[in-house]
Amino acid sequence: MSWLEQLKRSLVIARKDVWIYYAKGPVMVFGLIFPLFLLMAFTIGRNMTVRDLFPGLMGMAIFFTSTAVGPAILPWEARSRTLERLVTAPVEVWALLLGDVFASFVFGILISLIPLAVAVVMGVEVIHVVVFVLGMLLATFCFASLSILLSVYPPTDVPATVMMLSSLVRFPLVFISGVFVPVDELPGWGRAISSVSPLTYFVDLARYSISGISYYSAPVDLAVMTVFAAVFLLAAVKLHERFLPQRFS
Repeated sequence: MSWLEQLKRSLVIARKDVWIYYAKGPVMVFGLIFPLFLLMAFTIGRNMTVRDLFPGLMGMAIFFTSTAVGPAILPWEARSRTLERLVTAPVEVWALLLGDVFASFVFGILISLIPLAVAVVMGVEVIHVVVFVLGMLLATFCFASLSILLSVYPPTDVPATVMMLSSLVRFPLVFISGVFVPVDELPGWGRAISSVSPLTYFVDLARYSISGISYYSAPVDLAVMTVFAAVFLLAAVKLHERFLPQRFS
């Protein structure tokens, strides 16, 4: 079967995921409202403008919306016994996972447009529009791929277990990624730690898009996010191929 036919099946799976898992109120709350209040909690009293808050808010909105449900899709499918039908269907594992990634990607892009529109209305000007759009698309795909990787282990049918473990990864990434303190203001050890987070490079790129100033260059930010996305997706496919049979035991 051609890869193009498999890609069509991925899009069908993505549409199914959007209607079943993403069109829910709690997902919207966790993906958009939670990052907003988290950012406010760390900036109240610091006399920061909307322009200062914009990179961190956009970074967290894209990060949390793109990873809101992805880790729990396969456990939900396993519990409802629909995963068995998907696996026995003429769909490759990579196509199945790519469908989940596409769903997270679409959801992340659509929801992140809300804080972007609000920021623009409040006077934030994006001076490097093309770079920012490329960064948004790439970062959303990268984080969506990460969300599928986070669902690999344990191979359980209990979504709460997977979401709890994935939160142990996601929340530390937020605090080391220059969301609240720009990378160039971090100490040397802080910059070293922040370099292992893909979120760092989008927040840095968002700062460049509105001010022309960044710690890394725009090509570096885009290139590193591309590498992260490829590594996350490839690792997710390989590991799911190994652990997927254990979800049926």
